[in-house]
Amino acid sequence: MTDQKNKIPQLFLRLAISVTMLSAVADRFGFWGENSAWGNWENFEKYTQKLTFFLPETLSTASAYAATTLEILFPVMLILGWKTRIAAYGSGFLLLVFALSMTIALGPKAPLDFSVWVGSAGAFLLAVQSRYFFSIDHLTQK
Repeated sequence: MTDQKNKIPQLFLRLAISVTMLSAVADRFGFWGENSAWGNWENFEKYTQKLTFFLPETLSTASAYAATTLEILFPVMLILGWKTRIAAYGSGFLLLVFALSMTIALGPKAPLDFSVWVGSAGAFLLAVQSRYFFSIDHLTQK
């Protein structure tokens, strides 16, 4: 995928992962209005508690904050193409943990419906690229 002909698909993958993750963050802050899944932070915390049922409530709440922070940080890094490999691996592992938690807590249908496995796989595919076109990484590599 690092071939010259794959510059645009690679950029598209970076943007698709980023926009998807940022959309989820926007949802928990109520930016999607009627089309939201959670609609507000309180509902997102309740959802996080469902997925992290095995954790004490304080750790579950902390995981909601940690996930949100990473779901802002990694996409911004991917959009800019700064430390792209780190951001891609981070996104892949974050989405993998999310998919596994959803599967355990809610069953296999939920992460399939929300394409969490696909997002994780795409992030890992992006992470193993040898070069990142249209990125700060590419500009500073020369």
